[in-house]
Amino acid sequence: MNLRGIVAVSGRPGLFKLVGQNKAGYVLEGLDAQKVKIVTSISSTKLASLEDITIYGEDEDLKLVDVLANLAAKSDVPDAKADPAVLKALFIEVAPAHDQEKVYTSDMKKIVTWYHLLKDLPLFSEDAPGTADAVEGAKGEEKTDKKVVKAAAPKPSNAKAPSKTAQPAKKASMTSKKGV
Repeated sequence: MNLRGIVAVSGRPGLFKLVGQNKAGYVLEGLDAQKVKIVTSISSTKLASLEDITIYGEDEDLKLVDVLANLAAKSDVPDAKADPAVLKALFIEVAPAHDQEKVYTSDMKKIVTWYHLLKDLPLFSEDAPGTADAVEGAKGEEKTDKKVVKAAAPKPSNAKAPSKTAQPAKKASMTSKKGV
């Protein structure tokens, strides 16, 4: 699951994709159907990357990525507006080590809402960039060998070298020789 660049903005509902940053703030694109682009101020807005969010656990904190993966493995996930008892039962199944006193039903509703927003996106089924790098580590050696072969290949015979006439002409000097 690739959640890099997906952020939650304080004071705004929904999730956003971080498109870029300029001197005025962050450029964000909404992940809902409207695809609204907004610019938020760096000084007044708090952004939380979904990769970095954790849930209170009894022994140690649980990563949101792991909880969302467990939700994806579950066949029927209730709506966020479901009964709080249903949401608590769901979280006992999905994240059994979460701290039941510190994780409120409002947090559970927010996570379920995020899951329903993300489940249809293609990045939800992608691997995270960190795990893909480990798999491609062995393939990287093969790629470097191919690059060496390409660099040693001779140039085609119809390739032209740059000529001096292709450069812009120098400006002629217009000095007068009468006063010499």
